[in-house]
Amino acid sequence: MQSYRRLHQTDRLTLQSPFWTLSVLVLHLLLTNSCKGQSQLIGPLQSILAGVGDDIILPCYLQPALDVTTETLEWKRSDLKHIFIHVWRAGQDLIKEINPSYKGRTSLFINELKHGNISLKLSKVQRSDQGTYECDLPLLQKQSSVRLVVASHTASSPDISLLGIDRKRGAVILNCDSNSWYPEPEVVWLDGEGNLLSAGPTETVRGPDDLYTVSSRVTVEKRQSNNFTCRVQQKDINQIRETHIYISG
Repeated sequence: MQSYRRLHQTDRLTLQSPFWTLSVLVLHLLLTNSCKGQSQLIGPLQSILAGVGDDIILPCYLQPALDVTTETLEWKRSDLKHIFIHVWRAGQDLIKEINPSYKGRTSLFINELKHGNISLKLSKVQRSDQGTYECDLPLLQKQSSVRLVVASHTASSPDISLLGIDRKRGAVILNCDSNSWYPEPEVVWLDGEGNLLSAGPTETVRGPDDLYTVSSRVTVEKRQSNNFTCRVQQKDINQIRETHIYISG
């Protein structure tokens, strides 16, 4: 009887083992899917600013962190005919699927994928790179986006010139020019106290190099200080150039 009981107990343990293994596996899958469902793709709240020729990083990461080394990762721009900028699938980069203009200029931080970091490094930024980029985990149905603004570092300081004199009004006509801007800037005129002056519409010309030249005219009457400022500014990239002029007499 003792031998029989020991054999019976052994048989029960043997029969329970596959069931126990299956239960653990199901529980693991449920927990994994639950974690994946809770994680969110996070991108920057503000646009990323880059200059032509810069190397920059487009941030994108899972929070809470999750290992995505074996997931399908896609970076794309929906405004392009060939939308894919970078594709990671089955543990490797898929070079053939990406837009030709980005080949050799994008890379992931491979060692950081296990920490949920899907950020993309973009090298040798071009003006045509400006746009909205989408960071996508298609199998997990998670997506984030980041806006890239490409600016020019070569914008010139405004040049103010005297175009004419209106003797009847006791006023002068001033002209302001500035070139090599990107993106397109705005022009404002200020008096000596920093008040905005009413000026004509800004003339804008975009050259073959995609850089903008702006020109603005204003008629100013004699003021207490006779100091005037032409300010050219691009608010998206927080870039300002200005020139002051003093008119005597």
